[in-house]
Amino acid sequence: MYGTKTIGKAYGFFDSRTSKSEIEYELPTIRGLVKTPPEVELTLTEDLDNLRSDSDLMDIARDAKSRGIKYLLEGTFPGATNRKTADEIANVLNQAYQSPLFDEGETFRGAIVFEENGKYIFRD
Repeated sequence: MYGTKTIGKAYGFFDSRTSKSEIEYELPTIRGLVKTPPEVELTLTEDLDNLRSDSDLMDIARDAKSRGIKYLLEGTFPGATNRKTADEIANVLNQAYQSPLFDEGETFRGAIVFEENGKYIFRD
């Protein structure tokens, strides 16, 4: 539609032994290393119980929390698809795994989801 701007949204659930402040400190470096477009807004949430969204996403968050997942990295990307936004979150989380936020050899636990055709899809 003319004049309508899409905004891609995606969600990266992950666990880390580090604090929220340590992750926030590393994010600008990680974004720079993976060349995250400046339009991508990333929001880190530690309290999955306070996620305010549709019931399907809240169910995913509850399931993640029950599995010991601690963090949610929400991404929005004006002018992009939800899938492209999920790809950007994947780039950030893949690089985060190579950062001081994770110990060498530590298992990465997490998942990235985005909405497509009214359903949440887990990104491979």
